[in-house]
Amino acid sequence: MAARPPERVRAVLDWTGRIGIAFLVLLIAEVVISWAAPSSGWAVIIELALAVATIGLAIRVLRRAAGYAVWRLRNRLLVTYLFIAAVPILLIVSLAVTGAEFLARQIAVYLVTSELDRRIEALESAAQSVIRSRSQDRPAVIQGMIDLFYQERYPGIELVMRDSGRTFRYPPKATITSPPDSWPVGGGILRREDRFYLSSYTKMPQGDILVTAPLTREILASLAPNLGVIDFVEEAGSRARLVGTSGGQLPPPVNRLDGEISWFATIPLTDWSQPGLRRDAVLQVRSRVSAVLGAVFNRRADVSQGWLEIMLIIGIIVFLIVEIISVIIGITMTRTITGAVHRLYEGTQKMIQGDFSYRIEVNGKDQLAELSRSFNSMTENLQRLLIVAKEKERLQSEIEIAREVQSQLYPRSVPKTETLRLTAICQPARMVSGDYYDYESIRGKQIALAVGDVAGKGISAALLMATLQSSLRTQLQGWDWTANGDAPQVSPSRLVSRLNNQLYTYTSPEKYATFCLGVFDEANGSFSYTNAGHLPPLLFRGGEARRLDVNGTVVGAFPFATYEESRIDLQSGDLLVCFTDGITEPENEYGEMFGEERLIDLIAKNSHRSEEQIIELVLESVHEWTASEELQDDMTILMARRI
Repeated sequence: MAARPPERVRAVLDWTGRIGIAFLVLLIAEVVISWAAPSSGWAVIIELALAVATIGLAIRVLRRAAGYAVWRLRNRLLVTYLFIAAVPILLIVSLAVTGAEFLARQIAVYLVTSELDRRIEALESAAQSVIRSRSQDRPAVIQGMIDLFYQERYPGIELVMRDSGRTFRYPPKATITSPPDSWPVGGGILRREDRFYLSSYTKMPQGDILVTAPLTREILASLAPNLGVIDFVEEAGSRARLVGTSGGQLPPPVNRLDGEISWFATIPLTDWSQPGLRRDAVLQVRSRVSAVLGAVFNRRADVSQGWLEIMLIIGIIVFLIVEIISVIIGITMTRTITGAVHRLYEGTQKMIQGDFSYRIEVNGKDQLAELSRSFNSMTENLQRLLIVAKEKERLQSEIEIAREVQSQLYPRSVPKTETLRLTAICQPARMVSGDYYDYESIRGKQIALAVGDVAGKGISAALLMATLQSSLRTQLQGWDWTANGDAPQVSPSRLVSRLNNQLYTYTSPEKYATFCLGVFDEANGSFSYTNAGHLPPLLFRGGEARRLDVNGTVVGAFPFATYEESRIDLQSGDLLVCFTDGITEPENEYGEMFGEERLIDLIAKNSHRSEEQIIELVLESVHEWTASEELQDDMTILMARRI
């Protein structure tokens, strides 16, 4: 017999399964082949297979670990809370932080591009001013206006205007020339001889005007002061080239969370040499969140910025307080739920071990507390039922003993006689019976036959039956005989009277029995009997049935009852049948009793059979009539055939 692997090895195999074995084999193979033939094709195949096995093993281990981790209700609730509360909060916070950072990047770029657009619009305003001033036909006025209003803001500004065949330049030594007629109207960024300009081109009825200003570091720096570093990058095919920057450094961070942000905006670019070719330039802004907020809210002029920060801090503090309170409440409720379930689990374990006296602790007035109370009530009822079951088992054992004792009360053997053949049977409806039959040989000369039916069923009826049997045998054994002992003086009526007085004296009034006692005298074949309220015995002779007499009332009920005695002569072949009501009174599914007539007809048709066969046929017919496995009453039948 092969030895079993150690517990730890079996535990590991149970966790990893076949995929774990495959992973181990592939790992060993990969180590061996990497040492023996690292450049072969098998090395690649084994590495791929090892990667697949690693993924499968990781999935299996994670699934087993997750199942083991959430076995306890507390862990399961924590995981549930994690997915219901913590994960959404983290996602919302992450979304808020990401959105705020993205918004800050967009605002930073917007501040720069919007100011750049205003600068270009200002050049368009300068062109319109020049157009309005040209009517005075005084170049000095135009030069003075530009010097006064635009030269300081736009260092290096140049202007060329064509009007009715005449050309005006500012300054007179300006290198700028008039663009071709196909030049697009409007403002933007102009690229000319590797230099970049802010430009504005306007058409007039008899000419045009072009205004340009170099895009210098100073202009880039003045677009959004104190915001950060602004870089102007030209896209040249698949490559980018830095052509201008505002210089300087990023603003210092106000805290550790104030990190650097960077974003860009695409700006249309017009090439002087190729005005119809569309190009793009990139304006990149590098700043910090605090600088963007400072530029938007203008800390020096807007007092509400401080209040906004205070309100934001207060909101964060309130949020944290609410979150902490929620966590405390959640933990408390979780402990309540898991504690109740854990106590129920311990209670069930105690019940499995057979300790039904264990009671779990009940706290609170909620549904879990009611569940705990129901569990305690259930265990209390189970404990009570267990006591009842044990008592029932004890009573069942005692009834079994009583059944064995009662079986010993019935006649063990048939009296030896040459003229009478006796057969009897009793089938109790319960463990013990209230029916009684007996036959006793009286000094070898007479045979006493008795059949009785005690009122009721069960133990009380069985005890009264035992009393009846012992009294009868005592009376028979102590009967008065003549001096020489030859002439019998057995009288059934006197015996029944004595039994009646004894039963009435020593039993409760409600205890009584029907009883039929007969004495067969072998010498002359006579049968003397007294029927005390019992069903009339049947005498079958020549295929016909005769009901015998009833000589008095039941025994044990009335002390003043008197009993008579009847006598018949039994002939050869006669069949005497004594029975109880368990034979004739069982009902079928329609409520119809089996009845004496059906019993008489059945025995009459089969009187030629042996007594054992007739009894078996009668019992079988009664069972078929009721169509039930359980007996409705005790069934007793006694047959005596004269030989």
